[in-house]
Amino acid sequence: MARAVSEEKKNRMLNEKISKLVPAMAVPTIVAQLITTIYNLVDTYFVSTLGTNATAAVGVNNSLERTITLIGSLIGAGACSYIARLLGAKRDDDANRVLSTSFFTGLGLGVLFMIACKLFINPLVVMLGATPECINYSIDYATYVLYAAPFMIGSFILNMCLRSEGSATYAMIGIGFGGVLNCFLDPLFIYTFGLGVAGASMATAISKTISFFILVWPYVKKRSSVQIAITKFKYVLSDIKEVLAIGSTSFFRSAFSVVANVTINRVAGGYSTAALAAISVANRVMDIPFAVILGFGQGYQPIAGFNWGAKQFRRVRDSLKFVVKVSIFGAILFGAILALAASPLIRVFNSQADAEVLRLGVISVRLQSLFLFSHALNSIINMFYAGIGKAKYALLMSTARQGYVFIPVAIIAPMILKEVGVASAQGIADALCLLIAVPLAIKAYRMIDKEESAIAENA
Repeated sequence: MARAVSEEKKNRMLNEKISKLVPAMAVPTIVAQLITTIYNLVDTYFVSTLGTNATAAVGVNNSLERTITLIGSLIGAGACSYIARLLGAKRDDDANRVLSTSFFTGLGLGVLFMIACKLFINPLVVMLGATPECINYSIDYATYVLYAAPFMIGSFILNMCLRSEGSATYAMIGIGFGGVLNCFLDPLFIYTFGLGVAGASMATAISKTISFFILVWPYVKKRSSVQIAITKFKYVLSDIKEVLAIGSTSFFRSAFSVVANVTINRVAGGYSTAALAAISVANRVMDIPFAVILGFGQGYQPIAGFNWGAKQFRRVRDSLKFVVKVSIFGAILFGAILALAASPLIRVFNSQADAEVLRLGVISVRLQSLFLFSHALNSIINMFYAGIGKAKYALLMSTARQGYVFIPVAIIAPMILKEVGVASAQGIADALCLLIAVPLAIKAYRMIDKEESAIAENA
């Protein structure tokens, strides 16, 4: 039965019409990302009713959650890319070994991370950007999220690897159920049980843990194309190189994201808690289109990797053209809607009616919306290179937007424009990223043409 399901998935990746396959893979991933974003927004909404300092604490702890997923992305993204290529090349036993080793390694690292952070939780939240006014809220929120760290890392790996074998819908269910549950647990723990910010943290931890058990279920019941077993756990040098080569692109993207978040938090906090809260709220609002863009790219990545591994280069080119057109058009449309709706959206999460939070939040959302198409192109080109195993170009692309482009902007822009510079930093960085994304997009098409020509010459 499992064998028949596996062959059906492989046939679909190699033969189904691109305009049908990409949405089939991308839509469940987008939905999962949106649900995750929605429960982050729910957290922000309910916590915002506790005051500006509590809202700022959520923004600070966003860096902590990103740090946890940092570990999962190092292993999961690399394993996802490598497993897709192994399956495309019909190396199923190697795929089983890679997944098993990646999964158990991730759980172990999650336990070590939890212990280390619990021992140094006070200096940790200060390092992440907590101001004296919001430090206690930040500690409350961080405490319970850390307990779920191993499960969060495990979920990230399982989610990525389920998509690599074509099981995007089940991956969506696993992530999505936890997100929906969190929306119900938040008000229960925050208000009914009177736990405040700690209640929001508990709700998140429980939801993430339940998602993990849902995602691991098909592997336990052996209903997946790739199998997890402790007997298949084995460190092989070639596997480690492949996983870390591509995983490092996702790792450094996430790492720079954490550094960028901490940088902007500390710069914003240097002006006022209102500026810090405004950035926190604006980032939550922009998480909606970012989730769509990321989900679309992640849904596309296994298609690129699988077909590259199978040497179906015409199909690789056709799929890249399709996703670039759809993502850019969608981003322009989505950006226009968000720019118009910026003020009412910020008001939803500004329950204290802080005028400065509203002003800075609207500036941030509108400028990021203007260059949302740049973020879309950046994401697709990054996913293409990661999918086909070209780590150097994937790294160059993945670390631009919130790394070597954003961080200098986040430091320099506020020196010139003060609080407005804080609010404008991400939008300015997105505009500058076009200077990197466009040349790498052109190179991607040339690379595909070169591989296709080589196949024709050897035929």
